Amino acid sequence: MKIQVYGTGCTPCKIMLANVQEAARQLNLADPVEHMTRIQDMLAAGVSGTPALAIDGELKVVGKALDVPAIVALLRAQ
Repeated sequence: MKIQVYGTGCTPCKIMLANVQEAARQLNLADPVEHMTRIQDMLAAGVSGTPALAIDGELKVVGKALDVPAIVALLRAQ
């Protein structure tokens, strides 16, 4: 599973990254979470706001930081 968090370093982006990493840890996912900070990568992925979360190349969340249980649910649904 490919997990990417898009964000440039704002507080909500940092929260989202930490929550995604914790959710991945809770689910014992071996693949690391990628933190995408380059504007060019965000534009190429179609990200219109940050933070954003993509799972296997599909944007799941744009413009808000989710809590750990919500992220766990998204990851389990994949």
